[in-house]
Amino acid sequence: MPPKKAETKTNPKKRRVEDVGDNVASSSSTKIAKVHPFFSKPESNEEGDASFSSTSFRWHEPLGPKKTLLYGTNGNPSGLPSSTSSTITRTEAETSIDVPISGDHKSVEVMEDVLVATEKITLKAKEKVKVAAFDLDGTIIEGNGRTVSASWKFWKSGVKSKLEAVVAEGYSLVIISNQGIKTERLKVWREKVKSIAAALPDVPFQLFAATAKDGFRKPMPGMWTELERMIAESGQEINKDQSFFVGDAAGRKGDFAGTDRKWALNVGIKFYTPEEYFLGHPPAKYELLGFHVSSLPVDIPPFTPTSTPLVPSSDHKPKSKGKSKPSPSPSPPNLEIVLFVGYPGVGKTTFYKRHFADAGYVHINQDVLGSKPKCLKAVEKAIEDGQRCVVDNTNRDGATRQAYISLAKKKNIPIRCCHFTGPMELAWHNNLYRAYIVPEEERRPAVPYLAFTGYRAAFEEPEVDEGFDEIRQVNWEFEGGEEERKKWGMWLQLEGS
Repeated sequence: MPPKKAETKTNPKKRRVEDVGDNVASSSSTKIAKVHPFFSKPESNEEGDASFSSTSFRWHEPLGPKKTLLYGTNGNPSGLPSSTSSTITRTEAETSIDVPISGDHKSVEVMEDVLVATEKITLKAKEKVKVAAFDLDGTIIEGNGRTVSASWKFWKSGVKSKLEAVVAEGYSLVIISNQGIKTERLKVWREKVKSIAAALPDVPFQLFAATAKDGFRKPMPGMWTELERMIAESGQEINKDQSFFVGDAAGRKGDFAGTDRKWALNVGIKFYTPEEYFLGHPPAKYELLGFHVSSLPVDIPPFTPTSTPLVPSSDHKPKSKGKSKPSPSPSPPNLEIVLFVGYPGVGKTTFYKRHFADAGYVHINQDVLGSKPKCLKAVEKAIEDGQRCVVDNTNRDGATRQAYISLAKKKNIPIRCCHFTGPMELAWHNNLYRAYIVPEEERRPAVPYLAFTGYRAAFEEPEVDEGFDEIRQVNWEFEGGEEERKKWGMWLQLEGS
């Protein structure tokens, strides 16, 4: 059923423009009434053509904090904001673009000192959008490997008709593509996309192209997050149950990767290969390679051994994962140094906050202080002040650890080691989670991959013979709610299979 037109109600404080004459519509014989740009004609595209047809492709401002996500639209894709009314002040109207007020579909009313511009179409009620998402290379068009060429052809002859059909069925069509293209070749690729769009005059679509190794690159969910944001701004939401993604990186024998299938799993929609979707082939066997959190051991204690307290104080209790009053600090404390060992991102600082902070241990961290000598100086000061301390660094080899062990022996106090056993794959996964998945206000800059491979290359397992009084093995333990755990459980990677 077509939407009903908005009703016009009589209001004694509201006057139509045609009723108020020169007071609003014209202060001189030559002045033209103006409305907010909200109702102006479409802006011209980058070639200067202001008369977009329903098949015109247009590149928009790149998205993301570093503008690494290219975004374009062909025609008028469904699921995007289609504004219909706006309330503006007289000042705003005077500085807006000149357009005629007369016509059957637009009107302007005056209510005291406010102009109300109304387009006579009914706002769509909040509805769920069905998304049909497609990879580009190897799915819609033939893949060119690593070469960038202006030439292209459809993957199969039936692709165009299939895309037209899916739009006719009410889907919002979206192209999701990884494009690791260097700047000098990017112009060629952008023109190629316009050529593809010109061959699809009856297929309105949106296109997202990730150009960097960041949170937008598949299988990272950033492109989907941007799509969700845009659709939400239009007062709608995505119906995931009826949405799907088609891509060729499916983890099958002979596929170069499984990132397309992983992306669909991450965002929670159905997945098809091009052969399944366009040609009707049955699903093929596949294997998804790489690290996934489901491979981690479960039902293990947070640390071992568990026969003695982690914090040697009878009146200390570990901080609850929920809200609770801080535990009292032990009195008097037994001086000691606790040395953490482990990759970046395996929970060292979280472990300190949960078990040691409320017990009065001073937190010493090289990322904060800036150098190892400053860390050693901070340890010495803590001891002189009668305080216990935790050295929260990676401390990957015996030589690094020996400096702290020697200081403990010099001061005649015990030193213990907490070895965080999480593997490099988990550490890198957590690094990506903290940099790209958690809420923006909680994000931290991603630690470079070289820091993880460097740790792995130089790592030496801590031994009691180094001079430690005790070594505890600390196992990874995720802390967070159900929704957070779901996001942490995604396939997170920036490259590889």
